[in-house]
Amino acid sequence: MTRHLQVELEKLKKAILHLGAMVEEAVRLAIKAMKEKDSDTASSVIRNDDIINRTEVEIEEDCLKILALHQPVAVDLRFIAAVIKINNDLERIGDEAVNIAERVQIITRRPPVPVDIDYSVMAEKTEAMLRMSLDALVALDVDSAYKICLMDDEVDELNRQFYDIIKGTITNYPARAGSLINLLLIGRHLERIADHATNIAEEVIYMIEGEIPRHKTFRL
Repeated sequence: MTRHLQVELEKLKKAILHLGAMVEEAVRLAIKAMKEKDSDTASSVIRNDDIINRTEVEIEEDCLKILALHQPVAVDLRFIAAVIKINNDLERIGDEAVNIAERVQIITRRPPVPVDIDYSVMAEKTEAMLRMSLDALVALDVDSAYKICLMDDEVDELNRQFYDIIKGTITNYPARAGSLINLLLIGRHLERIADHATNIAEEVIYMIEGEIPRHKTFRL
């Protein structure tokens, strides 16, 4: 690896971690807004999304420039390919944080829904998966990356449980269907964040092991 390429790859790693930190903060604030029914915090998540979007574009452009100018191979090429995908997943997580914030704003303008849904555990698991995926990226920790893939099943199961509860409530309170659907979608957005965190973990596995782990069944 040439010295110039090494410098560019290090800058790229710092950039993707900076984006990760911004996205992690967006998710934290979106969950805070959800728990506290705080429309102002939700608004801040929505406002800051433009910064995340611009950063995602800049990182993709940097990846393409490195590919064109240095034609990296082997481990370096895998790293850049993984960063391009992780970059996209982080931007999508930012979008899901915005989606949660928008649902919170709608819910806070309407009367309370006739069902007690507490997304706290699901949100904590989702946040943990995102944090662990970024830590695995920093440390190139393949064991942590595999753990994240297993955690995704837990989030999926919680989402299914909430779906069944809310579906039954809509049947009993059809006049409140709009508010209940917004509540249902918060669970869906959390589940999607967990999916994207899993994608990041899979890219870490690819970087380290050189094999694409998507569509594999993970077991303890």
